[in-house]
Amino acid sequence: MAVSVRIPTILRTYTGGESEVSAEGDTLAAVLDDLDARYSGIKGRILDEAGALRRFVNVYVGNDDVRFLEDLQTPTPDGSQVSVIPAVAGG
Repeated sequence: MAVSVRIPTILRTYTGGESEVSAEGDTLAAVLDDLDARYSGIKGRILDEAGALRRFVNVYVGNDDVRFLEDLQTPTPDGSQVSVIPAVAGG
């Protein structure tokens, strides 16, 4: 299943500057595996050493935060959009 993945500015060094790329997979985990196969190292910036989403990275499938769905097992239907959004903090 092909999906589009929106890449935040901070991770575009992995995608050659592309802000949106294609990936394959029927779940978010599969999409991240495919993304990492195409853009080596990017998955390590999204997932922590235990393989969970990093605390300060939000990932959406469509308009829904995957943490409120099935996390990495969230289905990614063909044509859906995955957005990777780093959290912003500061004062």
